[in-house]
Parts: sequence; structure tokens; C-alpha cells
Amino acid sequence: MDYKSFDGIQSQLEMGSMENGLMNEFDDESLYSPETEAQKTHSIQAVEQGSSSSGGSQDDTKKLMGNVVYRSIKTVVFSNKLNLLMPFGPLAILVYKLTGHRGWVFFLSLLGITPLAERLGYATEQLAFYTGATVGGLLNATFGNATELIISIYALKSGMMRVVQQSLLGSILSNMLLVLGCAFFSGGLVFHGKEQLFNKATAIVNSGLLLMAVMGLLFPAVLHYTHSEVHFGKSELALSRFSSCIMLVAYAAYLFFQLKSQKNQYEGSQNEERSDDDESPEISKWESIIWLSIMTAWISILSEYLVNAIEGASIALKIPIAFISVILLPIVGNAAEHASAIMFAMKDKLDISLGVAIGSSTQIAMFGIPFSVIVGWIMGRPMDLNFQLFETATLFITVLVVAFMLQEGTSNYFKGLMLILCYLIVAASFFVHVDPSSSDDDSQLKT
Repeated sequence: MDYKSFDGIQSQLEMGSMENGLMNEFDDESLYSPETEAQKTHSIQAVEQGSSSSGGSQDDTKKLMGNVVYRSIKTVVFSNKLNLLMPFGPLAILVYKLTGHRGWVFFLSLLGITPLAERLGYATEQLAFYTGATVGGLLNATFGNATELIISIYALKSGMMRVVQQSLLGSILSNMLLVLGCAFFSGGLVFHGKEQLFNKATAIVNSGLLLMAVMGLLFPAVLHYTHSEVHFGKSELALSRFSSCIMLVAYAAYLFFQLKSQKNQYEGSQNEERSDDDESPEISKWESIIWLSIMTAWISILSEYLVNAIEGASIALKIPIAFISVILLPIVGNAAEHASAIMFAMKDKLDISLGVAIGSSTQIAMFGIPFSVIVGWIMGRPMDLNFQLFETATLFITVLVVAFMLQEGTSNYFKGLMLILCYLIVAASFFVHVDPSSSDDDSQLKT
């Protein structure tokens, strides 16, 4: 906003009010004095000029507001080529209303949500400039994975618990293997003459939290398949809800440890990063809040169409629901993380890339999954931590592989290539994986 022009408007308004005050003073004096009549005539002319200037100031204010809105839309909407996919969102709704073809609705919704997820991350980063490191970290924790959480809530409302479990699991796998792998690979190609370094201590803490999440998912699955529950069909759900509360407490303690106990170190590193890049906010604080609200609302609308079209798309496209939930949905939700992790790795800032990829996985594992269990509990849905043996084993092996990759505190393009190839194996596995049907589960419960 142009503050000089705004000050000019304010000064004009003040002059207008002073002239009105002069007119009132003249009215109180004798009406028969020739000098007073002359002064009154002069003051009336001044007031008329003031009124015309106040009318002009209102026009200037409208122009300023219009310029602010235009500049904000230009910065947020037209500054990124990925936003060319935004029209696919309304097109998905139009196709649903006219034809009801679930395959096309799913595909178009997927394309429409992709730029929205990226812009949501952008608006969060802009708001973090004004809130500081502590609140900014909490904002990133909340909005960084907002797309996955919104999709999960709509799937829970529809009673699609398996879609919730698999999409959240897929988000963890995508961040740990695909996003981190692409970051290592890109950074290794740019800096091929040396090994890139990152903070090993932070990586170990995140690996420990991910192993704790694996523990939370493993025990309900083992309890279910060994038939060792005290109350069959109830103990597993009770254990899942209790473990979810514990995981949320652990994640809150992790945030406190990261943002409070190490606040000086954390803020110092962020200030150093910003001074190196000479970064400054591109939009104001209120613009960031408004855009966050708009993007979240639009993602919520498209997510409802996306979730309702998953089963129809699976039949129409002849793709397993497990592959759609674990591979396709998380790639869309992680669009922002994917782009930023690669960008920072190519600037030799692997600590930020690691925070984006592994930090996002930690958020989903320790916050997103238990949060979905608690929300399902409130909704009356039996959402639990039994992710089935195939999915739980996949997550366990992935966490081990990534933990071994991170233990040295170094990175190169070969490690990135290995992670990408591991993700291709996971994707192929879910493409041939058929999720157990509800009828099989019911027969298993009866036996």
C-alpha cells in the first residue's frame, strides 16, 4: 500500500474539518458586519473546495483499495504457473452436475486441488513473517498438512475409514521417500563435487518420533491378528483411542521442545536464512489471513467431491482404491512440500529440506493420524490405529530405511536416487494390493 498517498488523503480530510470549524465560528458572529459577510463568503468557498477535495479523497481511497486487491490477486493467483490448474476445480463440479461421471470428477478435482495446496503453503509462509518463529512453526504444523486433514474429515463423515488410514499413511511414505529423495537427488546434482551436510541431531529426534508412531500402529494390528484381545472387537478400538491421546501429548511436548526450549537457536537460524535470501513478505498480514480462509474453504468444497468420487473412479479407471489413497491423493497434498524441499536443497539448505519432508511426516504420524482417531470418536465412527499388516509393515520398513540414510548427517544424489526407487517399489506394491473387503472382516469377526 502507498503510505504517502494515504497520508495525503488524511491531511486533506483534516483541512476539510478545519474549514468546517471556521464556518461555524463565523456563524456565531454578527450577521450585519460587512467584514464578517466577506469572511463568510470566503469560508463558504473554502468549504465547497474542501467538500470537493473530500469527495476526491473518497475516490482516491477506493482507487487505493482497488490497487491493493489487484496487487494481492496478481501476487497470489497469477505469480505461479501451477495456478493454471485452478480452473479444473470448478470444471469438476460442473462435470459432476451435468454427467456424474465419477472418474472425470475425481481426476479434475485432483488437478484443481493441487495448486490450492501449494498456495495454502505460500499463504502460511507469508503469515509466518508477521507472527514470529514460534507461532509460525505452529501455523506450519496446522496448515502444512491441511489438505490431507480436510480430505480425511470428509472421508470420515462418509464412513470411509480405510481411505483415511491409507491417505494419511501415503502422505508419510510420500514425504519420506519421494519428497526427501527428490531433494537429495536435486541437491546432489547441483553440488556434485561435495557431500551436503545437515543437522544430524534433529533428524534423529524426528526418526525417534516416527518409530513411536510405528509402535502406536503396530500394537493394535498385532492385537487384532493374534486374537489376543480381552474384549474382542472392543479392546483394539479402546487401545487405539488411548494411544492416540498419548501420541498427541508427545507431539505437543515435541513442539514445546522445538519452539520453546530451543527458541533462541530456532529463531537465530530462521533469521540467518532470511538475511541470506533477503526475503520479505509479499502480502500483508490480513491479506495472508484472508487468502488462507479462501484457500481452505475452496479445498474443503473440492475435497467433498473428490472423496465422493473415489470409489466410482476406482471402478471407472480400474485402479485399486488402495493405490488411489496411498499414492495419488498424497502427491496432490504434498505439492507444496515437494516444491519447497527441492528448492531449498538446490540452495544447499538441507536442514530446511529435511524439516519440510521429515517434519511433515512427523506431523502426519504424531498429529494427523491420532487427530483423525479422536475426530472419528467424536463423530461416532470406529476409526482405529489398525492399519492392517501390509500397510503397517510398509511404514515400519520405510522408517528404518530413512533412519539409516540419515544417520551419517550427509547427503548425495545416490541416496536420493535410492529413496526414489524405494518409493517406486512401494507404489507398485499398492497397485497390485487388494484391500480386504468388509465382508471378509465380518466373517473373520464371526469366527
